[in-house]
Amino acid sequence: MSNDAQAVQQVVEEELACAVLEREDGVYFAAGAPTGACLAGVDAVFQAGAMFVGIDYPVFLKALYNCAAALPGAPPAEVAAAAGAPAAAPVRFADRIAPLVGLRRALYKAVKIVNGEAEYYFEPVYLEGAPELQTQPAKLDFDEFVADMWGKGIRFGIDAAAVKDVIAAGRLARIVVARRLNAMAGQDASIVEVSAEIHRSNAPRELADGRVDLHSFQNRFPQVKPNVKLLRKVPRAPGRRGFELSGILIEPPLPRDVELDTVAGAGTVIENLADGEYLVSGVEGFLNIDPASKRLSIGPKIISRDGVSARTTGNLDLKGEYEEFGEVQDGRLVEGGDISIHGDVFGKLQSRGGTIVLYRNLVGGSAVNAAGDIRVKGVASGAVLQTRLGEVVMARAESCVISATRVVIGEANNCEIIADEVLIKVAEGCAIAARKIEIGRAGPRKQSEMLLFPLVPDTGKYEQRLAELGAQAAQCERAAQRDQAEIDQLTSQAEVRSYLTLATRLRRRELVLTADQEPLFHKMAAAVGPVLKAVAKLSLSAKAAQAQRGQLFEQLELVRRKRAAVQGGSRCRVQMFAGETLVRSMVFNPDTGTAYDGAPKDIRARLRAANKGLTLIFSGASGALDWSLDAAATS
Repeated sequence: MSNDAQAVQQVVEEELACAVLEREDGVYFAAGAPTGACLAGVDAVFQAGAMFVGIDYPVFLKALYNCAAALPGAPPAEVAAAAGAPAAAPVRFADRIAPLVGLRRALYKAVKIVNGEAEYYFEPVYLEGAPELQTQPAKLDFDEFVADMWGKGIRFGIDAAAVKDVIAAGRLARIVVARRLNAMAGQDASIVEVSAEIHRSNAPRELADGRVDLHSFQNRFPQVKPNVKLLRKVPRAPGRRGFELSGILIEPPLPRDVELDTVAGAGTVIENLADGEYLVSGVEGFLNIDPASKRLSIGPKIISRDGVSARTTGNLDLKGEYEEFGEVQDGRLVEGGDISIHGDVFGKLQSRGGTIVLYRNLVGGSAVNAAGDIRVKGVASGAVLQTRLGEVVMARAESCVISATRVVIGEANNCEIIADEVLIKVAEGCAIAARKIEIGRAGPRKQSEMLLFPLVPDTGKYEQRLAELGAQAAQCERAAQRDQAEIDQLTSQAEVRSYLTLATRLRRRELVLTADQEPLFHKMAAAVGPVLKAVAKLSLSAKAAQAQRGQLFEQLELVRRKRAAVQGGSRCRVQMFAGETLVRSMVFNPDTGTAYDGAPKDIRARLRAANKGLTLIFSGASGALDWSLDAAATS
């Protein structure tokens, strides 16, 4: 055995017994040997001047670096076999270990490394030493090439196929013999939708009669039942490690993780099921996504941020509360309850109840509430605001038609307003009718008159009823007086008066009749009996008339109280007139419903008409007014 072979044998026996094993059938990495031990063993072999004959380079790299990626020059089958080699079994990667003779090592030249690639110039080479060896080009060997490159720092990524091809052809070539394996980023964790119920349907809405409403969408705001899977978390996938040519590990960036609790809002729960982690609906309601926090919540309120237009929503007919952060464009209709709009409104709002709240302006549109309040934080201009049962509150109104139970406005210009109660700080050029009017300052505006109409109820039916009851009471009084007069005439007769006086004294036991006097008394009673019967009948008739008269007086008092209740509350107070203003009472019939319940065009016509026949209360350009129907009735 040569000295070189002895040295190699010593390295194998002493240094590599724990990691690299040379057997009769090949060279193996020991079963379960750590990567560090395998690297140290391989490096010891190469540092000892040896090489691995018949090296299977892809399996060699797989065992050293646990790199299952396809390597340059590695057939797919070999890579698959390497990747699938059981960790508990020894891994064969070469035929044998042999020394690399110094003369052979001199055949391999320097390598150029640039940007993770190693270039090598293949050219004819000759063995040094005996002249006969220098006449014929020497043939390179891939196993020697791997060993030489290891000593020059190329410990990973040799393109085995390219190198073997150039060596076999013996041609001149400058090729890239090894490449760095860049790390491959993994897959970030993600959240995916798993329920079709959270998607909107922008198809035209189909009506009950089979027709299609082209102005409305089928399902703009999805609604879900409880316990419906909405979102699923897709776990992050690790990336692939890379390696420098020197074998230094290049770690891939850590994929980003995401948690479902970052998107879980009110009405949702997170459940860990057998097939993954899900966000599940906890209650029945409408889906809402907060654009700032990206949280998905479920509740009774519909929240939209896209506005209402022909493109985004079409007309809306909603069953729950609705809050819109965008605009309601002209020509669009929103029907629902408890409507809140944060953008400008140019279309129509119709609420079945609750409150309509507009945080900005109502321009040229309308807000109608069947039973509830209307509040406008901005300006209403050229609009219609009506509620049958509720109040309208706003800071400023221009050229609007307003009707409500109660109206509260900071500044009103050129408006037609009718209500039970109206409170305005500044009113210019308006026509206002109400049971109770309170204005801080009132006056005309340009060509628009300032008209105030305290609503006075029509009490004609009460007056008629009072007249009827009064006549009936007077008739009963006359009947009672007539009966009493006849009673007085009958009882004024001497025989009747004497009998009544004697009977009264006997009843009081002031007299006692003797036996001779009793027949005479009975004879007297028989004589006046018919008259006494007539007096008794007349007395009953008079009492009945008086009783009926008392009942009629009670009815009269009740009717008077009803009339007072209807009349009460009609009042008009103006702290200061700032221009010509007319105040006239306007009669309304309380039995036909509220005075303010009417179409906008009818309200405008009623308040701006000539209003002939109305009672003038005030006409002037300055001063103040405090008028009430009760005070006017008593003056």
